[in-house]
Amino acid sequence: MYYAILCEDVANSLALRQSARPAHLERIQQLVDQGRLLAAGPHPALDTEDPGEAGFTGSLIIGEFDSLEAATAWADSDPYVDAGVFSKVTVKPYKLVLP
Repeated sequence: MYYAILCEDVANSLALRQSARPAHLERIQQLVDQGRLLAAGPHPALDTEDPGEAGFTGSLIIGEFDSLEAATAWADSDPYVDAGVFSKVTVKPYKLVLP
């Protein structure tokens, strides 16, 4: 089943994001390689593709996991969590309807 991992950033998270980004992306690439990633990306702080110094307010990852517990454990081990980027992480079951 798919699970949505909704992450909210701490204020002024850009420097923290930049330092942990390579490890974060490497971990997400593992989901891609396993065919388990539906979507992933950050929420820009401004209504633009490149928010510059304004940075980001959070992230969304939708991936396939065996259970809510497995998805939560995966989310809790994210490099952005370890780096203090996220102030809150919510994991919810997700049902793909379209397309």
